[in-house]
Amino acid sequence: MAVGGCFCGKVRIEYVGQPLASALCHCIDCRKLTGAPYSYNFIIKTADLKVSGSPKEVPKTSDSGNAIKNYFCPDCGTPLFGRKTNPNGDSEETTVVRAGIFDDKGILNERTPVVEIYTKQRLNWFGV
Repeated sequence: MAVGGCFCGKVRIEYVGQPLASALCHCIDCRKLTGAPYSYNFIIKTADLKVSGSPKEVPKTSDSGNAIKNYFCPDCGTPLFGRKTNPNGDSEETTVVRAGIFDDKGILNERTPVVEIYTKQRLNWFGV
């Protein structure tokens, strides 16, 4: 089980099993969400995810044109996870969790990124 949460500790997240994938994302939305040049994410089955606390939901149309909802700690602002929504507004079966929120650094070392997405938006100096 992986456990983590926001900077202030008011929202906690845990999941069981393994991520379906781990990815680096270079899209503009992820840059703005994280304040970093890219994001490192775990794609997890929503059913395997447990959230305690009350994250703030922010709906948006993503760079790809998909309807998404991103979730943040309402107090400290930590970006926690996002979900694509279907036309009815219901969340899809997977959740994109910001990998940096997990407490155990070993999890981040074990689950290296297997894919990079939005590479056309990747900064030129990445990988230098």
